[in-house]
Amino acid sequence: MRFPSSIFVSVSLFTAETTAALYLSTTYSSAGDQIWQCLTLLFTLVPSVLVQLTLTFIHRDLSRDRPLILLLHILQLGPIVRCLEAFCIYGSVGQVEEPYVSITRKKQMPREGQSEEVERQVGQAEGKLFTHRAAFSRTSVIQAFLGSAPQLTLQLYICVLQQEVSIGRGTLMVISLLSIVYGALRCNILAIKIKYDDYEVDIRPMAYVCIFLWRSFEIATRVVVLVLFSSVLQLWVLPVVFLNFLVFFFYPWILFWQSHSPFPENIEKTLTRVGTTIVLCLLTFLYAGINMFCWSAVQVKLNDPDLINKSQNWYRMAVYYMLRFVENASLLLLWYIYKTDFYEFIFAPLLVLQLLLAYAIAIFFMLVFYQFCHPCRRLFSSSMTQGLWDCSSFLCVLCTSASPHNRPMGRAVLETSVHQEPSNDQVPDTSSDSADDMPNDTTYDVLNDTIFDIPNVENSIGGGVNGDVTHSVSCNV
Repeated sequence: MRFPSSIFVSVSLFTAETTAALYLSTTYSSAGDQIWQCLTLLFTLVPSVLVQLTLTFIHRDLSRDRPLILLLHILQLGPIVRCLEAFCIYGSVGQVEEPYVSITRKKQMPREGQSEEVERQVGQAEGKLFTHRAAFSRTSVIQAFLGSAPQLTLQLYICVLQQEVSIGRGTLMVISLLSIVYGALRCNILAIKIKYDDYEVDIRPMAYVCIFLWRSFEIATRVVVLVLFSSVLQLWVLPVVFLNFLVFFFYPWILFWQSHSPFPENIEKTLTRVGTTIVLCLLTFLYAGINMFCWSAVQVKLNDPDLINKSQNWYRMAVYYMLRFVENASLLLLWYIYKTDFYEFIFAPLLVLQLLLAYAIAIFFMLVFYQFCHPCRRLFSSSMTQGLWDCSSFLCVLCTSASPHNRPMGRAVLETSVHQEPSNDQVPDTSSDSADDMPNDTTYDVLNDTIFDIPNVENSIGGGVNGDVTHSVSCNV
């Protein structure tokens, strides 16, 4: 049984960030900065409450007689108690013989087209520890993108305004950045387990290094761009942020309404329709928060029984990064145009170039991960580079067909063929008309996927939310 190191890291980051934020809020209070104090506490307490609710919901404590655990969750001490419980379970393994075990079957990665199936026994203690790991994986994502990301943006904005970095503020920013990167890493690992949990996945250290570098450059660049833009155009940053948030919040709902699927009822049996709606709104709220700062490896799909899109869509990822790169460049350009004498100590063109280069480096490490370090790349129906090349070719075709250089020539040929009167001894030339009237059968479905079946996936966000860990899904790569 593996040591629960991921649980320890999650709780350590949660405790360290909460402690640093509370200390920094006291310094703001003593300095008379009531606004900064309230915002710092807001970005600390709101995600903490959501983490407590998530742990309570996954472990089904409301339906069990555990008043002490509920009290500790109310006191915001739930993650610490769950961590101690997980370590107690890990320490008791092997000391008492377990009366019941379950048999799990996992496929090994195919070699030369062959894939062997391996059986192993899973005891009750290991099953409980698995539930704890799944719960803390979700809470790490919640803490990262609903707490640490806004907190880091706020504290960096204060540093820019005050032109100084205090020890308390610098400590909190470093911990927040580590929390965000760790949450994004857990999101990537979670996506792999959702799609390939029927296989025995071995994630190597180089994969962790690539994900860490990819997410570090991507998130740090995004936060700096938002802070620089907000420092010169304070009123315009709110429309930019809300537009991004609303687009990603309503995108899963729009796809759900277009599918004409019935309302999901299998999230939790004890939930009413109102409770189910609240849970779905919180899920899409978290999804929007993730995509605000980086690409979400887990895509929400409300018409799926597990609420997760199990396909790997290279086109959607390519479009996201293209649009995000253009948005970052546009925000930096506006900052460069409207920057004041406040930034005289900064060489602005070099800073803009460094930020754009950092985002390009993030994309480079993403390509390296999916092309060389992804543990299940042998199961891809097409490589990522081929998908990106097809997407760029499609965009080139669209740009070429929509360019004004080609339109007037076609219009002139059409007008000449219509207004020219053929002579009596000549046969009218209708080749231009027929060519223009022919329907264009070439279509491009950029959101379509190649589908193949994976028999059983045990771990998914949908299952992680309600505690169930056995589902049957289809995985598209």
